[in-house]
Amino acid sequence: MLCCHKGDPHRNIIMWLDHRAVSQVHRINETKHSVLQCVGGVMSVEMQAPKLLWLKENMRETCWDKAGHFFDLPDFLSWKATGVSARSLCSLVCKWTYSAEKGWDDSFWKMIGLEDFVADNYSKIGNQVLPPGASLGHGLTPEAAKDLGLPAGIAVAASLIDAHAGGLGVIGADVRGYGLACEGQPVTSRLAVICGTSSCHMGISKDPIFVPGVWGPYFSAMVPGFWLNEGGQSVTGKLIDHMVQGHAAFPELQAKATARCQSVYAYLNSHLDLIKKARPVGFLTVDLHVWPDFHGNRSPLADLTLKGMVTGLKLSQDLDDLAILYLATVQAIAFGTRLIIEAMEAAGHSFSTLFLCGGLSKNPLFVQMHADITGMPVVLSQEVESVLVGAAILGACASGDFASVQEAMARMSKVGKVVLPRLEDKRYYDKKYQVFLKLVEHQKEYAAIMKGD
Repeated sequence: MLCCHKGDPHRNIIMWLDHRAVSQVHRINETKHSVLQCVGGVMSVEMQAPKLLWLKENMRETCWDKAGHFFDLPDFLSWKATGVSARSLCSLVCKWTYSAEKGWDDSFWKMIGLEDFVADNYSKIGNQVLPPGASLGHGLTPEAAKDLGLPAGIAVAASLIDAHAGGLGVIGADVRGYGLACEGQPVTSRLAVICGTSSCHMGISKDPIFVPGVWGPYFSAMVPGFWLNEGGQSVTGKLIDHMVQGHAAFPELQAKATARCQSVYAYLNSHLDLIKKARPVGFLTVDLHVWPDFHGNRSPLADLTLKGMVTGLKLSQDLDDLAILYLATVQAIAFGTRLIIEAMEAAGHSFSTLFLCGGLSKNPLFVQMHADITGMPVVLSQEVESVLVGAAILGACASGDFASVQEAMARMSKVGKVVLPRLEDKRYYDKKYQVFLKLVEHQKEYAAIMKGD
């Protein structure tokens, strides 16, 4: 989130993964206001309302009173490109409690102590809202065109959040000829997983589905005419980096990967293949288990107090140990996806295929573990950077090249590869999943013991 004020702003950005507003989000959740029903029943500290309340309470003179606008990054970029301060429906619905059907709820902002927005008719957070793909103003301003090296007046679309653009870029791909169950099923049978620093799990439905601990339902927030539910894991790629880079064997790994002109993860994947012997690679973690919530749980437990856990450590800290810990971390992230899928399906969704995109989808081990652990085939896009495809779809709609987002999705999204699950390993992963669930159960028991008399 960006807070822009007149003059020269200093340190005016709060990252999405910033958890400073813990006190504020607790107070917001204690209100049990009806808008919370559309964020899984509990608002995340990563959303905008608690961050805004923190700014008002902690930076009133230096930021709050001076701010001209508060933007999500996509809307800030479109404003810089066009001079138009209209907000995207996607940003406001998914992160700011705006309703596509009813607009802003005055009672919510008054109840949490941000009545300022109601008083100025929401001018600072958005009182003109456009659907993603709508053309903004007169297109690129001369100043922005000069900065970007593009023609002035070129069409600029109302935006999507990056993960939602990834979902848009991948979920509509034509899967004919690949033998996938989703070929004969509606698009609602597809779950888009956008995986990078964090992971987002985008499922759509024709009717609203309320999933405890999962954000949404949001109408037309990603695909026009469909309701969106958004599961998520706050740290995934960031967690893998943390586990690998913090290990005693990391310097050795770096040196060996550099000598082979490989990334550390390509080297780790090949090293796992060397040490697995006759077993499937996933079986190397039979005694090592990870609970991945090192930055709290976004979905489906919606508990920012949860911590990471590792069980099965030994005294040795060689390259083999690092590789197996890396594998166990990747598996834990995939088990987290399985937990999210189970919650969404229990509420009414029905998925048969995963569509992965983002940086982690370039890692074949990460992709295979998601297929094996969920038991679902994984579709990868022909264009690896699906977030850019989603953005291009919006641009093509704004320029008039396509009449609708759905038409652009069908024409511009292509299947690159399909990765099938190793169903023969199902029993092993079912047992690992039982341990996975026990880890969080035990963590809660430990917390209760320590809080007791």
